[in-house]
Amino acid sequence: MKIAFSPCPNDTFIFHSLVNGSVPGFDDVKVTYADIDQTNGWAAEGEGPSVMKISFAALPYAASDYDLLQCGGALGRGCGPLLLMKQEDTSDWHEKTIAVPSDKSTAYLLFRLWQKQQFSGVKAAVTVMPFEDIMPAVERGDVDAGLVIHEARFTYQNFGLKKLVDLGDWWEQDTGTPIPLGAIIAKKGTDTDMLAAGIRTSLTAAWENPEKVMPYVMEHAQEMSEEVAKSHIDLYVNEFSFALGSTGREAVEQLLTRAADEGLVPEMNWDDLWNKQS
Repeated sequence: MKIAFSPCPNDTFIFHSLVNGSVPGFDDVKVTYADIDQTNGWAAEGEGPSVMKISFAALPYAASDYDLLQCGGALGRGCGPLLLMKQEDTSDWHEKTIAVPSDKSTAYLLFRLWQKQQFSGVKAAVTVMPFEDIMPAVERGDVDAGLVIHEARFTYQNFGLKKLVDLGDWWEQDTGTPIPLGAIIAKKGTDTDMLAAGIRTSLTAAWENPEKVMPYVMEHAQEMSEEVAKSHIDLYVNEFSFALGSTGREAVEQLLTRAADEGLVPEMNWDDLWNKQS
């Protein structure tokens, strides 16, 4: 099996046992560590490995070629993307250039929904760059603002940046649902029941013995401290990682239905999606 996910602590924590031969039936797993913009692009084109971590915002573009698993992803509360700037004046949004981690990321989709609600008729210019490059670019003044994800919520003050808005807080207050960030998808024809069971076994093993997993997490943690890595895991690995459940499914439907109604993503066939899942 070929799988692609990010080197971020939440993904490496969840998949450690699966990719290291500790889960029965998954003895030959080949991993590609890829930025979310890469996997979103592969999914939209129907390319890439048979199993991938993508943004939920990219799911409508991938649904014809991939099935969604109801485990292994990232949903939660208090963990949404942040819009960061050096200053807080929002009066000239039409002149702003904002760096985003992917034009099909949930972060960018949330930003577009928020912008439509808060700044009618105003559209900022957007440039895509790897998420780890965004805060340094804002700090240097290469871009006016940055939309950040992952561990950036713990470190943005180190770059002298200010939080303009927490889009996760906005989403939760507006909808009452958790934030659907990342999803695990598998090419149609994959045994998703077996794969879901393997992911849950891997996650359970990580929860039961986290210290065994941390060397692998830190090997891929892109120079962040172990303290930050553990905070990242605590925030993004939760009950929704084990199973979306009815609350998680409602959150996904709210996000993508609302976005489709605004013409931002293609419409989804929800009955077809949920009826296939483990």
